[in-house]
Amino acid sequence: MAIYDAEGNPVGALPRARMRAEGRWHAAASVLLRSGDGRRVYVHRRTEDKDVYPGMHDCWAGGVLLAGEEPAACARRELAEELGVRDVPLTPLFRLPFVDGTIRYHAFTYEARWDGPVIHQPEEVAEGGWMSLDDLRTRLADPTWPFTPDGRALFHAWDRRQTGHGQ
Repeated sequence: MAIYDAEGNPVGALPRARMRAEGRWHAAASVLLRSGDGRRVYVHRRTEDKDVYPGMHDCWAGGVLLAGEEPAACARRELAEELGVRDVPLTPLFRLPFVDGTIRYHAFTYEARWDGPVIHQPEEVAEGGWMSLDDLRTRLADPTWPFTPDGRALFHAWDRRQTGHGQ
């Protein structure tokens, strides 16, 4: 996995297990999948055996950058792997550092629009479906809804930039 410093510069590579065990800064690409009209977002539940935030809901498809991998390439790879969505334009959104205990990474965020089929990778996605933006905002207002902390933070950052909503 690509290892970054606190300022967001790539500084090397480590195996995933060591990166997690040492709480090292790294980078991840995250894609917000929206319907073609932009009114809905795809929300999925992570499998119970994920190493980070198992069984929680998320609205971002994504993962850790491999050593030498560009963020956009990672975003395309993860969107294809997790949700089966390929060959769609990605719109770069923003970059945001995220810290939750020993989880420390720089999120490179993107948006994609899609009205085709979504095909889950069974090792990573337990279930999912389309949700209106208003419904997602309502669900996220409930702190007890099991939603990934990073997904929640990224959605609120996206929402603030788009509409002035969010925390």
